[in-house]
Amino acid sequence: QEQLVESGGGMVQAGGSLRLSCAASGQTFSSYAMGWFRQAPGKEREFVTSISWTGGFIYYADSVKGRFTISRDYAKNTVYLQMNGLKPEDTAVYYCAAGRPRSLVKLTPNAVDYWGKGTLVTVSS
Repeated sequence: QEQLVESGGGMVQAGGSLRLSCAASGQTFSSYAMGWFRQAPGKEREFVTSISWTGGFIYYADSVKGRFTISRDYAKNTVYLQMNGLKPEDTAVYYCAAGRPRSLVKLTPNAVDYWGKGTLVTVSS
């Protein structure tokens, strides 16, 4: 059974850093785009970043550009989200996602085939 499991969430002060991991199992996701979405309390789920199946095309939301970095390790079937310069408005549940097999375009919610259960990130001011 295909599964995405996030880890690395927690509480951090503004300006701090966290690194989220998403371990994929059940199949190799090397041909899938991988991404991160987040949902803050009372808000819609929103796109954060995605990386193409080749690793060569990366997209970021304007709100995180320059602060967050996505990467993937094909050998470990894992994708990472390094978050620096965290702000209180980054507080949300962060979801790992996989979709768009063999595509180079941005991963959008309607193109996601697999979702993780999410990990909570809380940034205090």
